[in-house]
Amino acid sequence: MTAARPADGRDDAVVRRCPYGGAADASPTAYAEYAEMDALLALQHPRTAAATEPGFIIMSQVMELLFKLLHIEFTTARDRLADDDVDAALWALRRAARVQQVALSSWDFFSAMTPTEFAEFREVLGTASGFQSASYRRLEFLLGNKNPRMVLPHREASSHEAVSRQLHEPSLYDAVLVLLHRRGLPVADAVLARPRDAPYEPDDSVERAWREVYENSAAHHPLFLLGEALTDAADSFARWRYTHLTVVQRVLGGKPGTGGTDGVSWLERISGHRFFPELWSVRSLL
Repeated sequence: MTAARPADGRDDAVVRRCPYGGAADASPTAYAEYAEMDALLALQHPRTAAATEPGFIIMSQVMELLFKLLHIEFTTARDRLADDDVDAALWALRRAARVQQVALSSWDFFSAMTPTEFAEFREVLGTASGFQSASYRRLEFLLGNKNPRMVLPHREASSHEAVSRQLHEPSLYDAVLVLLHRRGLPVADAVLARPRDAPYEPDDSVERAWREVYENSAAHHPLFLLGEALTDAADSFARWRYTHLTVVQRVLGGKPGTGGTDGVSWLERISGHRFFPELWSVRSLL
């Protein structure tokens, strides 16, 4: 006896559903094909029946995509500064500022999750943690917060090479300091010659350079605009970190982080860090 066939004449074995509700072997729309939407929408695999786990996965993936986009924009800004094209760098920083706003607002979803809702699926995370995000670590390194120890969580991961390479590349702030020196401002040679993989230490000569820019903003107008754009970026990043802290306090309380960190205490320490430190300290001198 012949099995019943679908109305369109195809075998059941080939009628598989795709995320858009059509058959998987049907051609995607031009939009879906260009942005690879079928692949993107097939990447969510909750491991529990918890109602909030799909959202947790999706918003975690959104955050990773935003990190990637920020990395692209900040890298563009760095490279344009290396080319002495401040205007193009400012335009890239303008785009990055919009992305940072989206990243900050992304925490709103996580803060709407109650402790009991998170507890319904937290166990299946195991040791998984945002602390292990290679995209985030590369972004920290790109902006200048270098720390060789932070490569260690990736030593067994496919991301190790990319994270290690980022550690040794010039940061965005490195490109800024070279630009200040090239424009005749008093950035010490020792600052420019320091190892690229070493943590950045604030320097009096850099503070003096920024003071000259701010006190003579008309004469150094492009650099003044750059200083404010960088301060905006650092400010947004500080807000992002602080919001991360408050979300964890709200959802997790004082429990240890899933990645082995001490949770809130670790976030409190890192939330005090500021990128481009002399742009903050110089404000006390103006």
